[in-house]
Amino acid sequence: MASYYVNKSDLLNPNHNHEVHKEGCIWMPSSYNREYLGEFNSGIPAVAEAKKRGYNDADGCAACCSEAHHG
Repeated sequence: MASYYVNKSDLLNPNHNHEVHKEGCIWMPSSYNREYLGEFNSGIPAVAEAKKRGYNDADGCAACCSEAHHG
């Protein structure tokens, strides 16, 4: 299991959505610009958790959550 975070800003990536990152990703936003989502087996349930928290346009990071990246 790994720790996942959602980028609280939608301005810091090319698709302007709230990206979900696995801990250690090179594209992880700074600590004040991310929200901890929890421990998950993959990016798919992490993105689902972000959407439950109101980040309706959440998407997996292409670099660290490719299995949950759609966009």
